[in-house]
Amino acid sequence: MASVFGKIVVGTYVEIKRSDGRIHQAMVTSLNDDNESVTVEWIENGDTKGKEIDLESIFGLNPDVAPDEEIPPSPETPPPPTPTSVKVNKIAKNRRTIAPSKNDIPSKDNRVIPTRARPLQPQQPEPAPPPPSQLPAQPNQALTQQQLQNARRKSNCVKEVEKLQEKRERRRLQQQELREKRAQEVDTTVPNYEILYMIRDFRASLDYRPLTTADLIEEHRICVCVRKRPLNKKELTMKDLDVITIPSKDVVMVHEPKQKVDLTRFLENQTFRFDYAFDDSTTNEMVYRFTARPLVETIFERGMATCFAYGQTGSGKTHTMGGDFSGKNQDCSKGIYALAARDVFLMLKKPNYKKLDLQVYATFFEIYSGKVFDLLNRKAKLRVLEDGKQQVQVVGLQEKEVKCTEDVLKLIEVGNSCRTSGQTSANAHSSRSHAVFQIILRRKGKMHGKFSLIDLAGNERGADTSSADRQTRLEGAEINKSLLALKECIRALGRNKPHTPFRASKLTQVLRDSFIGENSRTCMIATISPGMTSCENTLNTLRYANRVKELTVDPNQVMEGGRPNIHAVNQLDLLDEEWLSISPQRDDLKLLCEQNEEEVSPQLFTFHEAVSQLVEMEEQVLEDHRAVFQESIRWLEDEKVLLEMTEEVDYDVESYATQLEQILDQKIEILTELRDKVKSFRSTLQEEEQASKQINPKRPRAL
Repeated sequence: MASVFGKIVVGTYVEIKRSDGRIHQAMVTSLNDDNESVTVEWIENGDTKGKEIDLESIFGLNPDVAPDEEIPPSPETPPPPTPTSVKVNKIAKNRRTIAPSKNDIPSKDNRVIPTRARPLQPQQPEPAPPPPSQLPAQPNQALTQQQLQNARRKSNCVKEVEKLQEKRERRRLQQQELREKRAQEVDTTVPNYEILYMIRDFRASLDYRPLTTADLIEEHRICVCVRKRPLNKKELTMKDLDVITIPSKDVVMVHEPKQKVDLTRFLENQTFRFDYAFDDSTTNEMVYRFTARPLVETIFERGMATCFAYGQTGSGKTHTMGGDFSGKNQDCSKGIYALAARDVFLMLKKPNYKKLDLQVYATFFEIYSGKVFDLLNRKAKLRVLEDGKQQVQVVGLQEKEVKCTEDVLKLIEVGNSCRTSGQTSANAHSSRSHAVFQIILRRKGKMHGKFSLIDLAGNERGADTSSADRQTRLEGAEINKSLLALKECIRALGRNKPHTPFRASKLTQVLRDSFIGENSRTCMIATISPGMTSCENTLNTLRYANRVKELTVDPNQVMEGGRPNIHAVNQLDLLDEEWLSISPQRDDLKLLCEQNEEEVSPQLFTFHEAVSQLVEMEEQVLEDHRAVFQESIRWLEDEKVLLEMTEEVDYDVESYATQLEQILDQKIEILTELRDKVKSFRSTLQEEEQASKQINPKRPRAL
């Protein structure tokens, strides 16, 4: 039997008809499994386009590629064909069926021969046709029966086409029934309800094994976990879709909607693996149990611990670290800050720690645009310096002694009330700064251990580094740089390398002692939004967390009820030894950008350099201005003494002139130096503005 696809193979060029009536050529790229259609592609306006076309339409416009007809032989042996009839048969075969015109006549074997194909005969007078009454009856009867027999005779191709039509009709009915059934199960008023149904079908094939309190708490020097929050009121109102699935205790899946060339929508299911994965039903207490709680004992063992929440604005960072919200009011007793403080005071009562006679102190400060502000001292601006022992000191930071958990809660409320925030599309009170709450243990005044709990600024703010507003640019640049630096510092910590690029940002600079030392542990909580509208930011957050500690997972093992057979590979141990050749004196910012070439373009690196220089010069100008101000007070006192001396009748004129000249020389020298620094500072401001206009990031996305 002839092939259903006839002479069509992949690569064949055929003519197709568009919906607007145009007919042009296209190339066949696949023969579809339904045996009813093929997929074709063509180039239009420089773009590749494609569509699926049924075989009937193809054969109608391209009869030369249709299957050959296989006509069964007649019971009666036909007379041998003449050369002319053979030629005509070939033409008829190539052109499929040619309708007889009024100038065509039937031959003896019922073949239609065009008049233009008949051999020329000598012109003879044609005899008059006999009357109908004299025509023999039998030949007419035989001709009619033969025509009926030929009409009933069908080729295999025609039969196949009819079968295709029947299958198509059945399929259309089934699809209609399926659509009606889905319409009953899914609210079709929901935007993207087709995506919703695909996600439901996919989730039905998973074996869910969520994290429970019975699971073992593992010890990690670097722990990276992910927390998914529920859809909020705004997302529910706009009927946003939940595109995040957490099938097991350490796997996160993102169902990213995609679209093919032919506008068909489908899901790209991306899978990530972390140490722990918390679904939207997990409480703060449960998150704390597996993340910050194991770190409390570290500070009692003379260690440094760091726990921070990272993610998009509105993804639940402040809720996780600070506590539950009820409208604008926050219950600080249910956040990781307070839960960690509670366990610290419980540990103090244990016999092996009680004998150490430890005192507990707390600090709370924020880092905004490269500057540090004390949230427990009316937001006083602080200076970050390195002492002679290369220890970073936050000059002027107040430590408040706390005796119980209630004291800690009061400090948290005070600090949160004056933290820098701003309104965004995701949150009415978006955190624009990094908030650092520290619990410090001291023994006889000396540092015994420190636990730093950090609520980071929203990562999508770091993408805005080319705003027309300088303050927004500086804010975004500092967030961008500090998040990159934080990632690289943690990676260096995990690999036990001697050099850590902590000088690249203020955040990592003040946390320097948490990234060095043998007894240092870190936990990262990546908070993600489940809505489809936040899909891009969610993927950026997961990629960032994955770069901190890369673990592999086979997504196929999560399907069909199978337990994930995960082969964990810590990529921190597999990276090259490039860091060994880096001297501690190398510029940390340049190192940071080299380690993140995918996120940082050369133009963005130049901008970061300009911003760093701007912040550094700003601090120098302010420091010199304060010094000049203090010196001016001394000059005023000296000048007052001189003026009082001139009131005497016989004062020493030469001494007066000499002293006044000395004061003026000092003024001119110091003020000239300050003026030159201010001029340089203004030039740096212009360089920053020019650099911001040249930014062309390689990957225009948030970190």
